[in-house]
Amino acid sequence: MLGATTLERIESYLPERSVKIDELAGSLGLRRAEVGVFRKIYGLDRLRFDPDMGLFDLVLPAARQALKALPEEHRISYVIYAHTMQTLTPPHIEAAQVIRDDLGLHEAEAFALTQQACVSSLGAIDLVGELLRAEAPEGAHALMVTGERAYSPKVQLIPNSAIMADAAAACLVTVGGRGDEVRSHVTRTLGEYAAGLEMTKEETQDLGRAYGTVLGEVILQAVREAGLAFDDIDLVIPHNVNMVSWRQTIKEMGADADQFFLENIERYSHCYASDVFVNYTTLRDSDRLVDGHNYVLVSVGLGATFGAMVITHRKWGAR
Repeated sequence: MLGATTLERIESYLPERSVKIDELAGSLGLRRAEVGVFRKIYGLDRLRFDPDMGLFDLVLPAARQALKALPEEHRISYVIYAHTMQTLTPPHIEAAQVIRDDLGLHEAEAFALTQQACVSSLGAIDLVGELLRAEAPEGAHALMVTGERAYSPKVQLIPNSAIMADAAAACLVTVGGRGDEVRSHVTRTLGEYAAGLEMTKEETQDLGRAYGTVLGEVILQAVREAGLAFDDIDLVIPHNVNMVSWRQTIKEMGADADQFFLENIERYSHCYASDVFVNYTTLRDSDRLVDGHNYVLVSVGLGATFGAMVITHRKWGAR
């Protein structure tokens, strides 16, 4: 089976409970001055955070909504759960299989992907497209789901970078469909920074200096591999790590800041592997995605993996 990977439906889900970052200062051990830095410099203000919500209560609503676009005559061959943190459930619970079974997709193969941290969701779309082409029957679909809870201060605060929030998303994927066409997918991993949160001060500073340059290069490489120029891109739809990182990247690229959708950073903060899809649905639901126009989904994961995916939006798959 040949054809481009297409995103037939993208949905996201955010808990109703919204809190200001000041309300989390105590649990995160942040001083008042540090909260001020996150707000004034990093651009964070509010985030969705519900400590009483279970993992599957967070993940399943977007998945159920995305499945409404599945044609009756077609089936789901794969359920892939892309997440950032390696451990989300007790060892005896396979989260991907629970998600599959709760959705009633018992015949689908279910597995998780986490090796690229917050970029795992883009990698999962690329991977499942290859699987559909290689071994699935014509018309088969896959469901990629994201969503994880900031269940502990240790996984909610990335010092001098981000405060993590609750969110989930789901993508219904097929090959040769009528939804958004995936034009390219590029990743680059700088293995010398694999320690992530355990990096030394010197390693953290080195990564900070390289961050904007490398991310800009990955974005432009994805655009070139899509057969486009950056002027052909309507918007970059990014993760919500913080404003500082994006200002640095935009400066390194010599790009126009208006080509980057950064409005959700102050509203939702960084949502692990779900950011780009939360931002996509925000744009779609406000009629800011244009049929036939090109967009870049971008994320960076601890490790350090940089990822970019170019898509061409198709109105048929927007609702």
